[in-house]
Amino acid sequence: MTRAPEPLVTARIAPMARLPAFFALTGKRALVAGGSAAATWKAELLSAAGAQVEVFALQPGEDMLALASAPPNGAVVIQQRDWSADDFSGAAIAVADCSNDKDAAQFAATARNAGVPVNVIDRPAFCDFSFGAIVNRSPLVIGISTEGAAPVFGQAIRAKIEALIPQGFARWAAAALAWRPRLRALALSFRGRRTFWERFAARAMASPDRMPNEAEFPALLAPAPRTGGSVTLVGAGPGDPELLTLRAVRALQSADVILFDDLVSTDILDFARREAKKMLVGKTGHAPSCRQDEINALMISLAKSGRCVVRLKGGDPMIFGRADEEIAACRAAGIPIEVVPGITTAQGAAGRLLVSLTRRGEARRVQYITGHSHGGALPTDIDWAGVADSTVTTVVYMPSKTLPDLVDAALKAGLQPTTPAVAVMSATRTDERVMAATIADLPGRLAIERLTGPVVVMIGRVFDHLQSEANEVALAPMQRSVPLAK
Repeated sequence: MTRAPEPLVTARIAPMARLPAFFALTGKRALVAGGSAAATWKAELLSAAGAQVEVFALQPGEDMLALASAPPNGAVVIQQRDWSADDFSGAAIAVADCSNDKDAAQFAATARNAGVPVNVIDRPAFCDFSFGAIVNRSPLVIGISTEGAAPVFGQAIRAKIEALIPQGFARWAAAALAWRPRLRALALSFRGRRTFWERFAARAMASPDRMPNEAEFPALLAPAPRTGGSVTLVGAGPGDPELLTLRAVRALQSADVILFDDLVSTDILDFARREAKKMLVGKTGHAPSCRQDEINALMISLAKSGRCVVRLKGGDPMIFGRADEEIAACRAAGIPIEVVPGITTAQGAAGRLLVSLTRRGEARRVQYITGHSHGGALPTDIDWAGVADSTVTTVVYMPSKTLPDLVDAALKAGLQPTTPAVAVMSATRTDERVMAATIADLPGRLAIERLTGPVVVMIGRVFDHLQSEANEVALAPMQRSVPLAK
């Protein structure tokens, strides 16, 4: 059964609670009502953005007075009186710290009547915009909003991003700001401009703490050696997008075309550029699939046309992913190819189960086997003595149709019927399901449950505790959306 590759239509952006936007305030007037610590912080942010801040407060606090004497950028002037409607004339933005909803409503209404965007601190009902948490690598600035629902959560996210974004990115962003007008004046093609910025980004990522120098501008413009396209085999992991490697994310973000399998979680594709063409070239056992030779031909054709092609596979491409065939096809066609490994389904499932596949004293080795041969039947060359070995953890990929025959053959080879086993469907995904049983009972249990997603079966003594109802609490952190099947 065959099917043609299917282009994936990029979905529209999902609804947002807020539109992230950045005000250009340099030299513009900002109005702040209140002299509290909260008002002082907002006045400091406005000054840092270059605004000329006018503060109205009968009794400004010491922090506000100190800010006025040493502002970070734009001047901060304090008017020791209440604000009036006339004060909004010519203001670009207005912020207030109000003690009650009545004052907040009056301030917001006055600002809106004057056509001035307004924020009332900690009173979202009266706000046209919010500040959120900020990561400052100016001119690179990152804003984080939780719609006012969880400011502490926003701050935690800010801290995580702060740790990931080098301080030196501020220098690279400043260089980009200075070089952009010069680049525009050269009237390059779209591709030429994109190549410049791709090289710029690569240098910034490689040397974030180095100061970019003037000599790099012409170097980034130098014609690159004419090359064709390339292919990268990327492991998408078992499903949870947080298990993607950083290298996999970079590959997805640089791809022109992504050829992905049915087993790839659609959440993974959110990491790709929106402009990238995404094509489903699904290969599903016992169902209509794209033929391997057709996938190879499409992949090579796209690469020969100069495209950067990512072949995205569930789990790790080097584990039952037919990577050797695609590597051989690319080499025969003279196409550069590289591999980005991924978290295997077995690793993902074991991590969620909190089970070491090589638990000390229980398992000397781990082996991966497939329950699905080229023709769809159980492979005839499985080392059954190895499967029956009580000191081995065996992971069976693609077992759904052939598991009864596989278990029967393993039992005849000496595998004990009471050997613990576990089947995991859609490992690490939101619809993950787990079934623990003895290996003798597992095929019957699976037949009753009729698990429909991708399934992996793992066999060995390391799973003995999963059959105990008393130990079910160990599975609680997994937070499955579907109850554990027993």
